[in-house]
Amino acid sequence: MAKAIQPTDLRFFSVLAAAGSLSAAARELGITTPAVSKHLAQIESRLGLSLVNRTTRRMGLTPEGELYLEHARRILAEIDDMEQLLGVSKETPKGLLRVNATLGFGRSHVGPLISRFVRKHPDVQVQLQLSVDPPPISEDAYDVCVRFGQPPDSRIVARLLAPNRRLLCASPAYLRKHGTPRGPHELARHNCIGIRQGEQAYGVWQLSTGRGRHASTETIKTRGNLTTNDGEIAVSWALDGLGILMRAQWDIERYLRNGRLVQVLPQYDTPDADIYAVYPQRHQRAARVRAFVDFLAASFAQQVDAAHLCRPRFSGV
Repeated sequence: MAKAIQPTDLRFFSVLAAAGSLSAAARELGITTPAVSKHLAQIESRLGLSLVNRTTRRMGLTPEGELYLEHARRILAEIDDMEQLLGVSKETPKGLLRVNATLGFGRSHVGPLISRFVRKHPDVQVQLQLSVDPPPISEDAYDVCVRFGQPPDSRIVARLLAPNRRLLCASPAYLRKHGTPRGPHELARHNCIGIRQGEQAYGVWQLSTGRGRHASTETIKTRGNLTTNDGEIAVSWALDGLGILMRAQWDIERYLRNGRLVQVLPQYDTPDADIYAVYPQRHQRAARVRAFVDFLAASFAQQVDAAHLCRPRFSGV
């Protein structure tokens, strides 16, 4: 009697779930749609439960299907890791790579780089998940997370990809109408666009001056009639002349260069938001992880040189 769960089923179901439909999975696997349907039916028959809800237009996973997929992906990743450790794969990047990034930065920077990466490494299957906040470090849902700031956890590897800092900015039209603040205390009379950064409260900005013993930081509680947890929306509001914004340099650099935004209070330092690739220590020897992180680091370095962005003050971990 055949076992309920067979190794070949795991990769098949992972491809099916990623494709989103039977026909798309058929194209991915190089077989016919009826063959995909038959294979799925055989899996469900052996398990004695339904993994997929089928409709005429799309398919969705049942709760059991979600659980099956979660474990299938983890098992497949562990198989790929074992092949890397044993040298079976000859160091060729291959297998499933699960990537997480924040919404705006993932759309504008990480997604396009993944397109280039898979052209270079066609044996790697990348699943990109975008989220407002980075997932908890304890979760094993991703192989690599691209995030702002080095996480305070020695159990994972955090490699610096690029320097980044948050800047205050506004459109020339807003500054002409409302004036340019000359110090942090003047921000109180301006309309400031609020963005929630992780667990931080809306509208709390920190500006610093000096170095070492002479350093001082002011915490400013700003006010404004616009707040969001989406950075792209906040930038669009600033471009429309609706207020002063604190945003990461990588997200607004092109607007600073073309003059659509102007830096405000440039003599004050604002919090760093350096860009890191974060991954578990056990993934250090996986060729697909190493290749992807190296590719990100090289690509970001080229962009830093091209755009003359701020340079790192220290080396990566």
